[in-house]
Amino acid sequence: MKKIDLITGFLGAGKTTFIRRYAQYLMNKGVRVGILENDYGAVNVDVMLLQDLEGDGCGVEAVAGGCCADCHRRRFKTKLIALGMADYDRVLIEPSGIFDVDEFFDSLCEPPLDSWYEIGSVIAVAEADLGELSGQSEYLLLSQVASAGRVVLSKTQNASPGQIQGTIDRLNAAAERFGCARRFGGDVIAKPWDELDDADFEDIMNSGYRAESFTKQLDTEGYQSVYFMERSFTEAELRDTVARIFADEGCGRVFRIKGFFSDGGWKELNATRAETSVTPIKTGQEIIIVIGEELNEEAIKAYF
Repeated sequence: MKKIDLITGFLGAGKTTFIRRYAQYLMNKGVRVGILENDYGAVNVDVMLLQDLEGDGCGVEAVAGGCCADCHRRRFKTKLIALGMADYDRVLIEPSGIFDVDEFFDSLCEPPLDSWYEIGSVIAVAEADLGELSGQSEYLLLSQVASAGRVVLSKTQNASPGQIQGTIDRLNAAAERFGCARRFGGDVIAKPWDELDDADFEDIMNSGYRAESFTKQLDTEGYQSVYFMERSFTEAELRDTVARIFADEGCGRVFRIKGFFSDGGWKELNATRAETSVTPIKTGQEIIIVIGEELNEEAIKAYF
């Protein structure tokens, strides 16, 4: 049976960056890897960041949202069937930051997936310094880390030891709030990703998953995304626009702004309330996506 891993985490936590490192580790071991990007919204942006991994040892597939939940689940299962029929040793799934982890477990209990796949590990990525979260988003975060064999903290190089411990304390407080018996500590990896070595990835790969219960209250209706395609920006213009949107409470609770633009070459934008990064990439398309909770679409459009 094929091993299948779920790499989950909230919006902007760094799941795609982690998958790049994890997939490369697996390929270095001679493991043939299939990656399924399961993005939120009608356009899958993160899959473009993994295209350079594609080759004899790795394949990348995508499922985009923008449809009803039942339709999305059917697309998700169809892609898993296709990956199950392909010649991969291990499949990695990166869902969106707005994802009910039960969908992963439920899908693997259905035929023919139940006879093709064996769950390897559930890996949760969380920012080392969590910002302010609504009650619904705090629940969503807890639901993603509850079943993880390992919680891998991102951006630890920008966080103090006190902030890192504060994040672990918040995970434990969220677990208590939502009736989850699990408590986090030694199962949290708080190490700069540039320092992760083969022993760390071996531990992550074999970390498995936990069967935890908690009070279910997932409601994704409050989360939206707003798209802007074929718009031209300079990097300075886009950085200024992003900062103004995050600062404007009238735009709603914006979690992440991401996408691609061309300014002397293609560049990737990845912005959260805490950090905005711009990285040169080989190819892209002009698209910017704003993702958040209770968004005011008209207010956001005014900035573009």
